[in-house]
Amino acid sequence: MELFKIADYIKKANPKPSERLTLQLLEKKAENLVGMFGVLPPGGATPYHFHNKRESVLIIISGQAKELVDGKKIAIRANDILFIPAKQKHGIMNDGGGEFRYIEFQAGNPDEPDRVDVEWKES
Repeated sequence: MELFKIADYIKKANPKPSERLTLQLLEKKAENLVGMFGVLPPGGATPYHFHNKRESVLIIISGQAKELVDGKKIAIRANDILFIPAKQKHGIMNDGGGEFRYIEFQAGNPDEPDRVDVEWKES
């Protein structure tokens, strides 16, 4: 068993506050699940991409941002939980004034690369 305390990740220091931080949570611990903690500084973003096989659940733990989904911008904030199915184009853009923090879990083999980066086109 692995216990993750949200409060620990809300307080965790970002060693380079002006840069995106990503930490693996389940590295070498799970066969069919990927877990990560992410911090986006103001103005930061994740790549716009999709996964061929992986489905994702994002748990927003602090801040506010926009989830870019299939050409649309959707406001997201602390306490929101997102489900992103395989093949759906998505990314996060922190357009808020503070850090944006989230925990993400993806179903799939962590040793099989599955991300495909694409260009963002607003519809």
